[in-house]
Amino acid sequence: MSTTHAHEMELNRNALMKGQVLMVATSCGSFPNTDIPTGLWLGELAEPYWVLKEAGYDVTIASLNGGAVPIDPASLQGDFKTPEAERMLNDAEAKLVLEHTVKLSDVQDPTFYDAIFVPGGHGPVIDLAQSDLLAEVLTKAAAAGKLIASVCHGPAGLIKAKGSDGQALVANREVTGFTNSEEEAVGKTKLVPFLLEDKLKELGGHFKRTDDWKPLVVTDGNLITGQNPASAKPVGEAMLQYLKEKRGTVAGTMSGG
Repeated sequence: MSTTHAHEMELNRNALMKGQVLMVATSCGSFPNTDIPTGLWLGELAEPYWVLKEAGYDVTIASLNGGAVPIDPASLQGDFKTPEAERMLNDAEAKLVLEHTVKLSDVQDPTFYDAIFVPGGHGPVIDLAQSDLLAEVLTKAAAAGKLIASVCHGPAGLIKAKGSDGQALVANREVTGFTNSEEEAVGKTKLVPFLLEDKLKELGGHFKRTDDWKPLVVTDGNLITGQNPASAKPVGEAMLQYLKEKRGTVAGTMSGG
């Protein structure tokens, strides 16, 4: 065995031991046929990012187009700019990752990752919802038993993905996302191509909700969803708990326990 090959095997072994998470962000920076900006709601990526990074996970951020992720300017204003979002902008490594995301088509094997997470912002309703590539990535990962998670408008990225039965990934499963009343409250019902709550119900999802702007996390097997921006950190924590339990189960099986 060559030294180079041995080194690559060691890198792969270390990567698997640390755990791997893929986050897929929008590449859409404005609503169609308007100059109204949108994009990633930064806190919805930043909060789970730091939860997982601090637990020792490697986190890869991808987007449809690769490169810099458009950030919804509203997510940087006032209380919407969470401490985790601020940290992401001020951390040199994290900021570099946001500015140089991996192009999703360059992700060779979705099953390499322990989890795939789709954050929101209105962007995903426009581009990720229509992406056959993302649907393929999520379908393959789900079939391999990997964790699929999303928050707020992020579940829009799940709507073309399939479960092992060939039905929609969300069909007959408990799920949440940005509600119709929350969409009405932010005045975007006429700008989005569909209302996420309606779409998830249409696909057979058992939609759960709480009061507007209150955190809610729904877990159904290897699917974790959160209702709104307030649910982002709780979703990250739920992902971490799920992954810890799964890795513990695998470790026990491998040791004969």
